Amino acid sequence: MNLLRSVLHLLFMAVTVVPWALAVVIVAPLFNSTQIYWMCARWLKLAVDSGTVILGIRNHVIGFENLPVGTTTPAVLLVKHQSLWETFCMPALMPHPLAYVFKKELLRVPFFGWAMARMDMIHIDRSDGARAFVKVVQQGQRLLDQGTWVIMFPEGTRIDRGQKGTYKSGGTRLAIRTGAPVIPVAVTSAKCWPRKAFIKKPGVVEISIGKPIPSAGRQPDELMQEVEDWIEAEMRRLDPEAYR
Repeated sequence: MNLLRSVLHLLFMAVTVVPWALAVVIVAPLFNSTQIYWMCARWLKLAVDSGTVILGIRNHVIGFENLPVGTTTPAVLLVKHQSLWETFCMPALMPHPLAYVFKKELLRVPFFGWAMARMDMIHIDRSDGARAFVKVVQQGQRLLDQGTWVIMFPEGTRIDRGQKGTYKSGGTRLAIRTGAPVIPVAVTSAKCWPRKAFIKKPGVVEISIGKPIPSAGRQPDELMQEVEDWIEAEMRRLDPEAYR
């Protein structure tokens, strides 16, 4: 049954993303970046809602009250990364537009990447080294000033359930350079959608939003250590079976 559900969900996303992406590409010149973002976020919400209906995956979110208020209040979200699920559901859940920091190769993915190219996000060439971070800061500052929150996965890649990757300080460096607070987010998506797994399982994904951590006067590594400590402790609280 889980195999059939997984196939149906994949087919549903494949069938819906093509017309949606083509529509975004065609109408992009007629709308501003925020409007284009919400057009794309609606498809992501459709993907999440279909995951609930077809796969039986439900979100349980705690800590919404920790999100900053105000239309232009900045924030850098640093999120635990276990599967594609949080990539889809964060824009579907958050009240502000989000800007992901991602490698530019994703823009070449048919339809999905073409639509992403029309969104105001931060795509980098990792081969540029230090210049890539300069671009992140420049674009990040502009986006944060206009009320778009920057979202990053500090471990850099999807991590198996119960495991911890190497937390890199790019997100805290950006927060310190721009003066934005960081918001740690723990996600237990691998309980239902394991890394690189085709077959998904029904269940509840816990998403815990931590309190904003001010970045003023902090050092990147020290601030990232605080973020890491909170996320990993929260992961053990939310999914104790994975850490026995």
